[in-house]
Amino acid sequence: MSAVRDLRVLLRLTNFRRLLAVRLLSQSADGVYQVALATYVVFSPEKQTSPAAIASAMAVLLLPYSLIGPFAGVLLDRWQRRQVFLYGNLLRAVLACGTAILILASVPDWLFYASALSVTAVNRFVLAGLSAALPRVVDEDRLVVANALSPTAGTLAATAGGGLAFAVRLVADDSDAAVVLLGAGLYLCSALASLRMSRELLGPEQGQEQPRLAAVIASTARGLVGGLRHLSERPSATRVLIAMTLMRFCYGALLVMVLMLCRYAWYENEQDGLALLGVAVAVSGAGFFVAAVMTPWAIERLGRYGWMIACAGTAAILEPALGLPFEPAPILVAAFVLGLVTQGTKITTDTVVQTTVDDAYRGRVFSLYDVLFNVSFVGAAAVAALILPPDGRSVELVVLVALIYAAITAGISRWSRVSRSG
Repeated sequence: MSAVRDLRVLLRLTNFRRLLAVRLLSQSADGVYQVALATYVVFSPEKQTSPAAIASAMAVLLLPYSLIGPFAGVLLDRWQRRQVFLYGNLLRAVLACGTAILILASVPDWLFYASALSVTAVNRFVLAGLSAALPRVVDEDRLVVANALSPTAGTLAATAGGGLAFAVRLVADDSDAAVVLLGAGLYLCSALASLRMSRELLGPEQGQEQPRLAAVIASTARGLVGGLRHLSERPSATRVLIAMTLMRFCYGALLVMVLMLCRYAWYENEQDGLALLGVAVAVSGAGFFVAAVMTPWAIERLGRYGWMIACAGTAAILEPALGLPFEPAPILVAAFVLGLVTQGTKITTDTVVQTTVDDAYRGRVFSLYDVLFNVSFVGAAAVAALILPPDGRSVELVVLVALIYAAITAGISRWSRVSRSG
C-alpha cells in the first residue's frame, strides 16, 4: 500500500520525528492535566455534579479563548513556531504547578478555574502551531498520511496521558495535585524536546517585528480580517470546517452524557464510575488509532468527501442503535465508533485546510479552527445541560445527535456533487 510506504518515509524524516515528539509529550501532558481537572470537578465525593456544572466548567475553561483565539493565530504567523513550543510549554509547566498548589490549598472554585484557564490559554497557541508547522517538515504528497499519524498520535498520547492520570487517581486517594504535577513534568519534557529543532525550521517565513503594543494589536486585528477573507475564498476549507464543528458538537454532547451515566446511573461508588470512564476513554482512543490506519487508505479509494460521508453516515446509524439502551457495553462500543469517525473526519479536515490555505495564513486559520472546536464543545455541554436528567439517560439527546450526524452526511454529499459539477 502506498500509504504504508509513505508512513515509512515519514518516520525516516528527522524533523518530522522531532516535531512529533513535541506533540506527543505536549498532548500527553494535556491528557494528564485534563483528567486531573475532570476528576476534581466531577468525581470528588464532596461535589454534587450536574450537567449544568459540567457545562459551566467547560464554559469557564474554553469560552474566553473563543474571543482571543483568532488573535493567537495572527501571532503564530508572526512568531517563530519553535519558540512558541519552547516557551509555551515552559509556561504551562509553571502554571500547572500553581494549579497543584491551589488544589492542595482547597481554594474557592473560581480561583481554581482561573489557574486552569491560564494553562488552557497557552494550549491554544501550541496546538494551532503544531498543525500550522506540519507542512514545513512534510511534502504535500504525504500530507494526508502525516495528518493521519501526527494529530492522531497526539490524540492517542493524550488518551494515554489520561489513562495514566486515571491510574494514579485510582491507586492513591486525593491525588489530584500529584496528577497535575505529573502533567507539569511532561510539559517540561515537551519544551526541552523542541530544542532539537532549529529556530527557523518551522517558520513562518514572513512576519515583521512590531515591538510597540499598539502596533501589534492593530496588526493583529488587520490580520484577523485578512485570515477570514482568505478562508472565505476557499470554499472547500470552509465546508469541511463546518462539518467538523458539528461532529465536535455531537462528540461533546455525548461525552457529557457518558460522564453523568458513569457518575450516577451505573455505579453508586465514585471510584467505580471513574474506572469505567477511564475504560471509555481508552476505547475511544482505540477508535482514534484505527482512524489513523484507515483514513489514508479510505481517502485513496473514496476521496476526501467520500470518507467524511462514510464517517458521518456510520455515526448517524450506529449512535442511536448503541446509545438508546443506556447500558455500559453498547456505550463502550459507541465510544469506539465515535472515536473512529470523529478522528477520521478531523484528519481529512486538517488535510483540506492545510492544502487549500496559504502558509502565510495557516496559523490564524488553524486558530479559528481551534475556536470552532471550543465553541461547539461548550455549546454541546450547554445543550446537554438543558436536556439531560440527573442520571444522564436522555432519549431526546441521543436522537438529536443522530439527526445532526444525518444532516452532516446529507450536507457533505451535496457539497461533493457541487464540487464535481464545478
